[in-house]
Amino acid sequence: MSTAAQNVPTPSLVIDEERLDDNIAGMAAFAARAGLALRPHVKTHKSVEIARRQVAAGAIGITVATISEAEVFATAGMTDIFIAYPLWLDDDKARRLREILQITPLLIGIDSVEGAARLASGTEGLTNRLSVLVEIDSGHHRSGVSAAEAGHVASAAAGLGLDVVGVFTFPGHSYSPEKRQAAAADEMHALAAAVAALAGEGITARIVSGGSTPSVEFADASVLTDLRPGVYVFGDAQQWELGTCSPESIALTVLATVVSRTPERVVADAGSKALAADRGAFSTGFGRLLDHPEARLSAISEHHVTITGLECAPGTRLRVVPNHVCNAVNLADAYVVMREGQIVATWPVDARGRNI
Repeated sequence: MSTAAQNVPTPSLVIDEERLDDNIAGMAAFAARAGLALRPHVKTHKSVEIARRQVAAGAIGITVATISEAEVFATAGMTDIFIAYPLWLDDDKARRLREILQITPLLIGIDSVEGAARLASGTEGLTNRLSVLVEIDSGHHRSGVSAAEAGHVASAAAGLGLDVVGVFTFPGHSYSPEKRQAAAADEMHALAAAVAALAGEGITARIVSGGSTPSVEFADASVLTDLRPGVYVFGDAQQWELGTCSPESIALTVLATVVSRTPERVVADAGSKALAADRGAFSTGFGRLLDHPEARLSAISEHHVTITGLECAPGTRLRVVPNHVCNAVNLADAYVVMREGQIVATWPVDARGRNI
């Protein structure tokens, strides 16, 4: 580890800028070869600087999770913003959404007639700056309607004066080592059926959007027009263990210091308040060590992580790869950015905590 890194307080989020830029360029090139538009999900990094790099590399716009994330990126000058979840507008959210629409047009997801009606009412007078996509449940069983219901929702939304431009889905069941390709196939079948359902109502799906980081490798350009991966910019322990990235491409780690040692274990100062506590069914622990892949993060508390299979002295610096990088990022205020072993910048996590 570089001398510069020894001066970084722990725990801290550290970005390898070269790997970050390589990951951004790699996904942009993949999308271009496939003839697909790239609209990456910025809830992963919550950073205006990184979003700008993605757009500069060829992304046509960005995807966000919440109105408050949209506020941050719209205020920073980003355009072509997709809020990729159905909203239920109360008076405050409607007011904030109208303020964003005065800055930039938006895409917004819908999955019910009732939600579409509240969206149309809450944005009255600005619906010409708003387009909607009907969300399809392609197997993740979170939000979204069945492909067969998509035409009904789309027709009702159009009748409310909303511009229905297509359909989208999130194949979240791709987060399993054995299901990545099958989830991509589910995604394609559901979206193709939804496109047909819209056509049956006289609505052309100009945008057909999908793609999670685990499934994007299997994206089918004969169905899709857009991709929305997010985690690819950094990678994380989940993606490492799913096989969607290699340790050599992981661009974000949590720098931690070993503070305690026994013959059986060491303990480092990065717990759930730095790494988050996510652990998927397939995960081998509460993260991975980038430089010690044989070690296991066997237990986690708020401020400490217990590591087995590693011998080192107190004071040793470790690069910890979180299981789910999106949640780790939302716990931090800033990134320490390094290039060739030197600290080159500090970037704010601009949309940290913007979850409403």
